[in-house]
Amino acid sequence: MASVLELRQVSAGYGETVVIEQIDLALAGECISIIGRNGVGKTTLLATIMGQTVLHAGDIVFGGQKLNRIPCYRRALAGIGFVPQEREIFPSLTVRENLDVAARPGHWTPSRVFELFPRLKERLDNAGNQLSGGEQQMLAIARALLTNPTILLMDEPTEGLAPILVESLSAVLSKLRIESGLSIVLVEQNSRVALSFSPRTVILDKGRIVYDGESTPLREDADRLAKLIGILE
Repeated sequence: MASVLELRQVSAGYGETVVIEQIDLALAGECISIIGRNGVGKTTLLATIMGQTVLHAGDIVFGGQKLNRIPCYRRALAGIGFVPQEREIFPSLTVRENLDVAARPGHWTPSRVFELFPRLKERLDNAGNQLSGGEQQMLAIARALLTNPTILLMDEPTEGLAPILVESLSAVLSKLRIESGLSIVLVEQNSRVALSFSPRTVILDKGRIVYDGESTPLREDADRLAKLIGILE
């Protein structure tokens, strides 16, 4: 199967500072999780795919097109959906307006996202800043889905959520993986959530990929996981 997204020897960062180095990563119609300690480059990797960093070396290819010089908004229009860590919903707009501003024709419609997140339908006329943290995360994911992307990048979607909301969101992520046909890149600090989400996991350490393989061996060997992440020597 041809790759939907491919990073070839990518090094990138902010200004002259290089954060991720020599990243080789290819997705072919699949879902993957990316884990690692804070500060190892996980968010930078997603930001680089979206065109929000300085690309120092390498190529980013999406759907056969090189994205190196393509601005962020055109990457979104090309089919890359993004759920940022900060959620970045419009606080003064209602839920309905937040969704309307992103909607593009395709499989994902408001009725479909309300099946995933019934709570949003109940809060349609509430402003973004009137929502709880969990509701704001639902809105950020729903908004990204309504762009009808080919690939969805999600940065720490469970961060700051209560355990019961983490479980609920994990169920939604599993449903998306199984039923949506989307390629999904999930960056997640919660390794339990990440390893349960996808059959393939990538581990970053100090800006480089140190593991790219099956999730199952990592779920079954906590010491190996800790060593790869850099918790144990």
